[in-house]
Amino acid sequence: MAGRIRREDVEAVRERAHIEEIVGQHVTLRSAGVGSMKGLCPFHDERSPSFHVRPQVGRYHCFGCGEGGDVIDFVQKVDGLGFSEAVEYLAGKVGLQLRYEEGGAPRPGEEPGKRRRLIEAHKVAEEFYREQLSTPAAAAGRQFLAERGFDRTAAADFGVGFAPQGWDSLMRHLRGRGFTEAELTLSGLVSQGQRGVYDRFRGRLVWPIREVTGETVGFGARRLFEEDQGPKYLNTPETPLYKKSQVLYGIDLAKRDLQRDKRVVVVEGYTDVMAMHLSGVGTAVATCGTAFGSDHARIVRRLIGDSGSSGGVQLASGASVGGEIIFTFDGDAAGQKAALRAFGEDQSFSAQTFVAVEKSGMDPCELRQAKGPDAVRALVAGRTPLYEFVIRSTLASYDLRTAEGRIGALRAAAPIVAGIRDAGLRPEYTRLLSGWLGIDDQDSVRRAVQGASTSTRPAAPRTERPSSEPVAVPVARMPVPDRRDPVAQIERTALEVVLQRPDLVAADFDELPSDAFGAPAYRAVHEAIRAAGGLAVARPLLQASGGSTGWVGAVIEEAAEPVRALVTELAVAPLPEDRPEALEGYVKGVVLRLVEIGFTRHIADLRGRLQRMDADADPAAYQAAFAELVEVEGRRRNLRESA
Repeated sequence: MAGRIRREDVEAVRERAHIEEIVGQHVTLRSAGVGSMKGLCPFHDERSPSFHVRPQVGRYHCFGCGEGGDVIDFVQKVDGLGFSEAVEYLAGKVGLQLRYEEGGAPRPGEEPGKRRRLIEAHKVAEEFYREQLSTPAAAAGRQFLAERGFDRTAAADFGVGFAPQGWDSLMRHLRGRGFTEAELTLSGLVSQGQRGVYDRFRGRLVWPIREVTGETVGFGARRLFEEDQGPKYLNTPETPLYKKSQVLYGIDLAKRDLQRDKRVVVVEGYTDVMAMHLSGVGTAVATCGTAFGSDHARIVRRLIGDSGSSGGVQLASGASVGGEIIFTFDGDAAGQKAALRAFGEDQSFSAQTFVAVEKSGMDPCELRQAKGPDAVRALVAGRTPLYEFVIRSTLASYDLRTAEGRIGALRAAAPIVAGIRDAGLRPEYTRLLSGWLGIDDQDSVRRAVQGASTSTRPAAPRTERPSSEPVAVPVARMPVPDRRDPVAQIERTALEVVLQRPDLVAADFDELPSDAFGAPAYRAVHEAIRAAGGLAVARPLLQASGGSTGWVGAVIEEAAEPVRALVTELAVAPLPEDRPEALEGYVKGVVLRLVEIGFTRHIADLRGRLQRMDADADPAAYQAAFAELVEVEGRRRNLRESA
């Protein structure tokens, strides 16, 4: 097992990875005032930009859906990565060598820096293959694509290339770029034979297989020439980068639509993914030389936010609550077998699972050619619940006109119904099974299902996450005061400037008492600021890093869990004053208004106390309270005059 990444290295990644550059790979950002940028949120569908990034603070926040965090949080969310994976990815981007506790390594069996070298080798290989597709030798490859309705633009969009028929064309190209034979062998781009090292892919169309981050980790290659005695499709072998059970072709292209629509369409081939995307189904992905398995399910679950414990619900409108996983299969026996495998993986999802089967047996690529993009979209829209498809496919093997056939079908289908993970759906499918079988006695069907649930049930419901993934526990967020409350708005703005521009805030801020903020949510943020050391700590951190990243991080670390999202929101919120020459005066004015409100609150308390006191019974206490009132009123008057 890899050790934990050292804390100081994680902080270094946060500081070196410029959040505006990382976010800018997914969102078009435009200026939104001094030190602020905004764009359309990648996490929900919107027409007006409410997604804000503040580079100096190193944080983002969407004022539409509430998503927010630092650069690591963004990569985790947008790419569906775990924390360590996100840190490693960013470290590679900024050229930082991570250190691990207890001598751990980034990947088991992988030398430091080796992964980055292999990624670079694949990047160069992909460029080489794409260039080769336009050569005369690749005419067969271009014809293959054209016959399936893919022009050169489509090939370029999906990174399709051509591997020359030569023995070692790619190897010589990569050696010329400084890669060693050992590195190329480890990458899977070349193979070792009796005649020496040679290109793994020769005379084939090749598709780059990328991780969700967009980095190429392997290739899939299709045979073109009759003299090629290899398999029809040949993939990269298992390598430190490429694990076929953990990669999905097209996931890098589908992730944004997938996150937005909470839907994934699983197809069976590279050209099917291309056909789906070109037909407007941007959530299509495909496995690479293996069946859809539990590791694939984990990738999809992270991206669609599929973390609940109950099944998805399909509404009368056809939409689903909780997300959708749609599998496309051929209508033949092989397709039915694949559907049964998918039924086993259905236990990995809380989203609703479906099957989309074209009645005449065409795959999405063939369907697009024959009937156009509308037919491809209709195929997806006409999906059938997976449970129904599996049950009815099972019944189709029996002659339901005979008593023996009906009983045999019941015995085969009962374990499937018993295996439905959502206990609430089992009674309904038991009733449907009775109708499909033509058995009027529903009690006998119910007894068969109940018996199967205790004996031959094929798959136990699994609602928990794999042990390697932490369970995300929903955290209640503190309610934020109404923005129309002028006092609460001053409190909010004061916190915004203290988090964003502590260098411009007067040192008097640290002298504010714990009750200076009336709104509970803002008081909690103020307490976190005080716990983090206030301006006395903020300014040195600002000078050390040149931005407020470390300061805001320190406040978040001190804040209670329900308050952390609010700290991020305040640290990113655009300030009303966006003129650089007026910013310092604005910041000082905001804090002065807050101090003035504190004085006013204190004066009101003192006057109330004086009204309740008996001057004759305790003249000394009365005089002390009166003197304090005069002193506080004088301080407020001086404050107003100085302002």
